[in-house]
Amino acid sequence: MAQSLVLASSSPRRRELIARLGIEPSRIAAPDVDETPLKDERPRDYALRIAVSKAMAVPRADNEVILAADTTVAAGRRILGKPADEADLRRMLALLSGRRHHCISAVAVIDRAGTLRTRISDTTVAFKALSAAEIDGYVACGEGMGKAGGYAIQGRAEAFVRFLQGSHSGVVGLPLFETRALLVAAGLPLA
Repeated sequence: MAQSLVLASSSPRRRELIARLGIEPSRIAAPDVDETPLKDERPRDYALRIAVSKAMAVPRADNEVILAADTTVAAGRRILGKPADEADLRRMLALLSGRRHHCISAVAVIDRAGTLRTRISDTTVAFKALSAAEIDGYVACGEGMGKAGGYAIQGRAEAFVRFLQGSHSGVVGLPLFETRALLVAAGLPLA
């Protein structure tokens, strides 16, 4: 029986990234998971918990492999989720301005046998010092709403990045090196 991949995400960015591995998911399933951080939860633990929760929330047929991921932006131990509004987005950008932060992407794969495997990509990103006008302009473009940490590195915010160490695809939302390793371990034929 041929295996098929289920992408447990409604993110168009994750679908675009998985296509770079030469894979087209047989179906997309948006898991309904509460993404509220637990009290005193560390960013790495949070990202892993959410990725696993997303994978477990999607029903799986016998021939299906489930792929889920979560990307979290962390400034120190602070988890920066998706901004609630423009004021929250401004606060996040001001916090990231002129400093390094971490983009932690956790990937979870459940294979045909029901075995769960996980990997984490931790990328360090340094933003230039942002002026009030740059923050205003980025908020006005609307790109940062709905994005962890309030920015999309694959968009205008890439011009704010003065240094990146790690996985660019992980910052976008799906670290391809780790994802490929997990899918190969799950038995999916990849070139």
